[in-house]
Amino acid sequence: MNSSRRGFLQSACAGLGGTLLDRAVLLDDDLESTIKDIRKNLLEMINEERDVEKVGPVEIDELATEVATKHALDMAVNEFASHWGSDGLKPYQRYSFAGGIHATEENVSAADNTWSLKVRDLKQDTAYLHLRMYQEKPPYNGHRRTILSPQHTHVGLGIVVHQLRLRLVELFVAKYVEVRPIKQAAKPGAQFPLSGKIMSRRYSLHHVEIFYEPLPTRPEMSWLRQARSYSLPNESKVLRPRVPPPFIYTDGSVGIVETAIDGGFRVPVKLYKQQPGIYIVVVWITSGKSVDAFPATAVCIRSE
Repeated sequence: MNSSRRGFLQSACAGLGGTLLDRAVLLDDDLESTIKDIRKNLLEMINEERDVEKVGPVEIDELATEVATKHALDMAVNEFASHWGSDGLKPYQRYSFAGGIHATEENVSAADNTWSLKVRDLKQDTAYLHLRMYQEKPPYNGHRRTILSPQHTHVGLGIVVHQLRLRLVELFVAKYVEVRPIKQAAKPGAQFPLSGKIMSRRYSLHHVEIFYEPLPTRPEMSWLRQARSYSLPNESKVLRPRVPPPFIYTDGSVGIVETAIDGGFRVPVKLYKQQPGIYIVVVWITSGKSVDAFPATAVCIRSE
């Protein structure tokens, strides 16, 4: 996006309502080509913004785009905007159950009840929705922090218009770890090995965390239409890397995660509660440049 167009959008954000295209015009144009062009424009905007902050660019992730598009469609058709879907699933659950293994963060933006314009203006409309998130100010700048997070390597972009309702979903992905396939449905109390490899020698395993949350239920539409943030659940168990003798952790344990010099790791995972729920296996990694660990996986297992 050139600087003059960006300047126009930034100056218009304070008073511009989200604009949409006429449904009839959609039928006469190549919608698939239009959406690809919009994604390209949004990706350029995101990487331009990340470059200003001196963080690496992101690439398009096809699976994340598919997941984001389905969520955008759900929201547009059912007239809501939320990180939760009408089925009660959260972003990391949607991505994992679609086959993804990596950690994700989601941005959602929406425009409703606006006048219709031509197809060419949809690029401006979606750019406005993105800028509305990018221009957030602290302390309410969670969407902006997601856009600029240095850990993200990829992004999926879901764009849907339905009956004067525009929905934009940005699903950012952190791709650092490979995990061998595991069954995503198991009985309570089941145990299985999790193994994988960190793809870059710049990073090392910090710990593995097994989160638990109850099975999702379908929310009321009134609940979905209220703005709220999401996060990983509060309940979890931490599995630490095994340390060689004579070293021990402060609690007297020696750790359980086996690690290798090439970045490989292996750990037994137990679904530790006897009631149904969803477990999220999160591999936390860190680099030599920072003491802060960040999540690299969010593998969900449905237990019932």
